[in-house]
Amino acid sequence: MEQFIVSARKYRPLEFEDVVGQEAITSTLQHAIESHQLPQALLFCGPRGVGKTTCARILARKINEENGGGDGQDFAFNIFELDAASNNSVDDIRSLIEQVRIIPQVGKYRVYIIDEVHMLSTAAFNAFLKTLEEPPAHAIFILATTEKHKIIPTILSRCQIYDFKRISVEDIKNHLKVVAEKEKVQYEDDALHLIAQKADGALRDSLSIFDRMVTFTNRNLTFEKVAENLNVLDYDYYFKMTDALLANQIPDALLLLDEILKKGFDAHLFINGLGAHFRDVLISKTPSTVGLLEVGEATKAKYLEHAAKCPTAFLFGAIDIANQTDIQYKSSKNPRLSVEIALMQMSSLLDPQGDLAKKKSIE
Repeated sequence: MEQFIVSARKYRPLEFEDVVGQEAITSTLQHAIESHQLPQALLFCGPRGVGKTTCARILARKINEENGGGDGQDFAFNIFELDAASNNSVDDIRSLIEQVRIIPQVGKYRVYIIDEVHMLSTAAFNAFLKTLEEPPAHAIFILATTEKHKIIPTILSRCQIYDFKRISVEDIKNHLKVVAEKEKVQYEDDALHLIAQKADGALRDSLSIFDRMVTFTNRNLTFEKVAENLNVLDYDYYFKMTDALLANQIPDALLLLDEILKKGFDAHLFINGLGAHFRDVLISKTPSTVGLLEVGEATKAKYLEHAAKCPTAFLFGAIDIANQTDIQYKSSKNPRLSVEIALMQMSSLLDPQGDLAKKKSIE
């Protein structure tokens, strides 16, 4: 049986151009190499899964390729990776400092990548200070961390700092499309969008979720199946609830809530999601703010349709009720009743004819 390689490793970028969502940093590093203005100590910081270690490895390889190495030469032995999470003692750093003194046999530089550098002990940081301040001409240090605030200021002041940002949902979705096409996986646009949202800006997380979903759906990614596996409430439930509230159909709204709770969804998450849903409907009413919607094209069309039939005052009132219910939820002795009352209040914002009710209570 052929060994399975996870997508995060299989599609790890090998060139700066392939790195997703970090164009400002990759172009800066590329120009620094070309103009020979690369510092000897760099610090890559940012959330997990956004490309710090990948950029460090690409940079380490490119440095020697741009500095006198002939074609076909292998500079892998000029690159040293140290995991500071498991090598965080003074002895580990002293061993590293001993290696730094060795001049490279091929190529101009020896590159030292220290991952999770915030895990180093204070004594190890102090032992590393002098070497980092005055490194040998052939040594370049690339430090990577997810928690910059844990690194002592004397280390920060000796490094050129690059802040990696979270990757946008659209960039992640476009990358997942490329991977899906290469892997010959059928997909719905909304399904990939949901995976990208769930990843919370981390490309590696999105690829891990993608692999899991491909296995679960037997290489046919549909929104319904992905939402079921990720335990995400389908947008259709929010649209159905909106229709029931607009029609002043309190029984339908309560039955729909009961159906949602029987599926195992938490009432607190539902009322939060409903408030966010009304916010999305509200921003869909103005063409200039439609771009703020982080949904697929098919779902965006539904939002535009509902925006046309939802009065703005109703949306403001519903968002306010959802927000108040969210605040009071944890202190309530009967949380389900709180959510049901909120739905009744939302439904009462409009009279049966669809006009705004003159009197309403949203407290």
